[in-house]
Order: sequence, then structure tokens, then C-alpha cells
Amino acid sequence: MVMPTIVHFEIPSDDVDRSKAFYKDLFGWNIESWPGGDTGGGAEGMEYLLITTTDSNGNKALSGGMMKRQNPQQQGMANYIDVSSVDEYSTKIEKLGGKVVMQKTPVPGMGYFAVCLDTEGNRFGIWETDSTAKA
Repeated sequence: MVMPTIVHFEIPSDDVDRSKAFYKDLFGWNIESWPGGDTGGGAEGMEYLLITTTDSNGNKALSGGMMKRQNPQQQGMANYIDVSSVDEYSTKIEKLGGKVVMQKTPVPGMGYFAVCLDTEGNRFGIWETDSTAKA
């Protein structure tokens, strides 16, 4: 059995330019506008930035994203865990006492995600890769 693992992280920001400069200067991360524009799950027309990281050998590592904070509850970084089915895991999350706060949302041509809270109120996402995903 393949164990779900973190595949993406996301940083909400009140001042995206300030955050972009901070993380570029601190870690040397490459941060660029996502050519796809809107993520599909946020505010219409919301700019989404892609973050590319590398390991100590210069190999591509975990990727991430940055966007303007959409509401006051969107605090802290969120990790996205790759799962076989957003629907299946959403049901498991609810059964285990967590909450799905943003239902299954498509990212056209890439897959689906949902945003959840664990039993302690920590935000995380689940991600299902599906190149046939449509808005």
C-alpha cells in the first residue's frame, strides 16, 4: 500500500509582494506567477504564485503556492497530501472527527483538492491527481 504524503504546501499572505521577497531572500526559493491564473478554488481572478524549492544537491524538491489571504481563518501554511480519492478521504476525515471546510474543487487538467481541518483545528488539504479534471 502506498502511504499518502505531502506533495504541495500553500502560504496565504496579506501582502504577497512582501511575502514573496521574504521567502526568496530567506530560502532562495523561485516564486513565479502560475500561468494558469486562478486556482479554481479561490476568489475569481486571484493571482496564484508557484514556489519551486530545491534540495541541497540542487534537485527539484517539494513545490508550493502563495496567494492573497482570502479570509481571516486562512492562517498558517497548509500542506496538501496526495490521496487516491478526494471523495473517499473527505468521508474518512468527517468520520474521524475532522471537517471538510472547502469541498472537492477541480483544478482543470490537473486534479481535485479539498481543504480540511483536523480534530485540533489545523488546516490541511487533500489532493487527487486527475488530468481529466474539468471546472
